[in-house]
Amino acid sequence: MKRSDWAPRSGGPRMPAHFVTTRHLSAAYPFVSEGELSHNGVLIGDDLFGGSFTFDPFALYQSGQLSNPNIVIFGQIGRGKSALIKTYLWRQAVFGRRAWIVDPKGEYSPLATAWGSTPVALRPGSSVRLNPLDTRPWKKVVHGSSPNEDVPAMTTLVPGGDATHAIALLSSLATACMRRELAPRERVAVELAYVNCSSLDRVPTLPRVVEALLDPTEASAKNVRTSRAQLLEDGRDVALELRRLVSGDLRGMFDGPTTPGIDLGGPLVVLDLSSLYNSPALGVLMVCAAAWLQATLPTTDDQAEVSGPVTLVVDEAWAILTHLGIAKWLQSSWKLSRAYGISNVAILHRISDLNSVGHAGSQEVGLAHGLLSDSETCILYAQPPAEVKNARDILGLSTTEAELLPRLRRGVALWKVGRRSFLVQHLLSSIERNLVYTDGAMDPPR
Repeated sequence: MKRSDWAPRSGGPRMPAHFVTTRHLSAAYPFVSEGELSHNGVLIGDDLFGGSFTFDPFALYQSGQLSNPNIVIFGQIGRGKSALIKTYLWRQAVFGRRAWIVDPKGEYSPLATAWGSTPVALRPGSSVRLNPLDTRPWKKVVHGSSPNEDVPAMTTLVPGGDATHAIALLSSLATACMRRELAPRERVAVELAYVNCSSLDRVPTLPRVVEALLDPTEASAKNVRTSRAQLLEDGRDVALELRRLVSGDLRGMFDGPTTPGIDLGGPLVVLDLSSLYNSPALGVLMVCAAAWLQATLPTTDDQAEVSGPVTLVVDEAWAILTHLGIAKWLQSSWKLSRAYGISNVAILHRISDLNSVGHAGSQEVGLAHGLLSDSETCILYAQPPAEVKNARDILGLSTTEAELLPRLRRGVALWKVGRRSFLVQHLLSSIERNLVYTDGAMDPPR
């Protein structure tokens, strides 16, 4: 090397170059590169600061590096977030992981085909139905016994975790449909209607709940010290809103028992809602679908039945977060992720989507931010320059990290895993490219 090669161009004093090995350089400039996250998990791609990048939220939770397995993914259209989630699920199958996908755009069919699975396509008036209330029945509990044979022991119906979940779901659906919070008397009417139509030999359905709301029993009214006529009035508006899923324009999807033959035992279940993608009711339908999937999972009381962790993907999550009741249900689902062995994955476009679900200071915005707080893994693909401030304010990124987002090329993402940050280039195999190709309309394959 010539002296002029390292001399400053400003004409100032020439300083001799300092030659050093990379080992000594790392001691002089420590902590420039992060250590490897984990050896366990699927290969995602290259860590651009050196080495490969592998990831598995369940393994990281077990090792104490994460407090929950939930994930939020942000990315502009065409930057690679769909390719990431599809290949991530495909690679997880090697480890026996299962996946359930709520697919509002119908773009997971190639993945399902490769997996030997057929998507469950839901559309109004179709022959395929899913019952979101398809949970285990209530249990009869006998409170002691009476020495007088003429006086029977007191027997009540006690909701287990699934029944409580179903009641919460019904309230969330009604809240979303009515675009307001339910009044206390309406919530009570929903609970009593569910109890009334629940039994050991019959699974509750939405039509039966609507019928119970419109025709309450004397026993239900007596239970809350009111008249049957008043209980009917208390639940009438809720019944009329839920009736849309039963007899209205959205009938034929969630208005009866689950269609026999739907296979939940396979590694992949895709619920295709693409026929209703532009419908204002998409958020309500997505939650019905997600609730049905979650209801099939065993709770912690049934560990013998658990067949491994599940990844539940909610694509286009903005459609859910705009509904107050649905956002509350989704938040509760996120908080129960560890109990159910689920890694919830929410996919959004922009960081500002978290603020656009409602007006400033609204419950909707608070719930959206809460969802982010309950997701310890955040994956950020390229964002517009206008999102840099949101990246700092909402996600707590450093100035350097936030300013990097608009410059990320396709396939490169900033991964925030716990308190650690990684810049990762997602890699695709030749086989996987056919699974993730979604630009057919813009650039048909040759």
